[in-house]
Amino acid sequence: MTNPAPSNILPGLRLRQRFPLLTLILERFVLSIVLLFAVSILIFGGLEALPGDFATTYLGQSATPQAVANIRQDLGLDRPVTTRYVEWLGNAVRGDFGTSWASKNSVSEQIGKRLGNSLFLAGFAAVISVPLAVGLGMFSVHFRNRMPDKIINVISLAAISLPEFFIGYLLILFFAVKLGMATFPATVYDSMGFLERLKAIALPTATLVLVVLAHMMRMTRAAILSVMSSAYMETAELKGLSAFRAIVKHAAPNALAPIINVVALNLAYLVVGVVVVEVVFVYPGMGQYMVDAVTVRDMPVVQACGLIFAAVYIFLNMIADILAIVANPRLRHPR
Repeated sequence: MTNPAPSNILPGLRLRQRFPLLTLILERFVLSIVLLFAVSILIFGGLEALPGDFATTYLGQSATPQAVANIRQDLGLDRPVTTRYVEWLGNAVRGDFGTSWASKNSVSEQIGKRLGNSLFLAGFAAVISVPLAVGLGMFSVHFRNRMPDKIINVISLAAISLPEFFIGYLLILFFAVKLGMATFPATVYDSMGFLERLKAIALPTATLVLVVLAHMMRMTRAAILSVMSSAYMETAELKGLSAFRAIVKHAAPNALAPIINVVALNLAYLVVGVVVVEVVFVYPGMGQYMVDAVTVRDMPVVQACGLIFAAVYIFLNMIADILAIVANPRLRHPR
């Protein structure tokens, strides 16, 4: 006779059996929180371990030891690291990232303005790249192993191989310098109209689209090709359904889980990957704000930007996992 399960694990087993989807979502959420907590330790500890000091950078090489000690005391840098970390994390959870050492402005207020610009740039790039990638993926499958498919594969492979800054500088050279068709630098401000803002971000948006489009398109193509070898696809073709209609009606919906996962992961990359693009195009977003703070060792700004980038990346990865679970019944009911 089989021994009954211990009483202390029965509630968890019952919850998993009755609400498998909810349990999996809660597990992903808890893992994301734990991961974000671990990343916060790495960000704070890593910056503390870096050589150099803000006080020395701010005062210059000719600063006296007493002047350096006074600034360190004013900034609280003479307190234990663990005390400062706990205080920083507690304030960050409440949305208070402190005051910039360099500008004396509220970091939260500055991030609120910059984050909106970064999300606008990444969001507009996503609006263009996601449908285009899925459409090109299906188009490539329809003409697989023929000239259109080969041309798309060569171009996408070249786009994947080039780094963001190189693509950005090429676009600046041709469209801003030689042709004069685009705006550089990509300056935006609050009073700009929507169309003016779109014109200003044309080049950085194109750079981001080229960076993520190729990867999403290739993964979409691979996912659909994997489904195309299934028996029901052969049945659909035997029934007289055209190849492209079979792809759109049967192959693409059944390849939805990996496609959603790839799209969500690339959206996470879009938000975090804007750092390089913003620096190249002098775009007033989170990435540019973070790089400017690194040059003067403004640690509250660097820590806040690093934590927000990590939170966005982890959150979008969590969304990718959840959407993959919802779209694939086999993941909802693991054996």
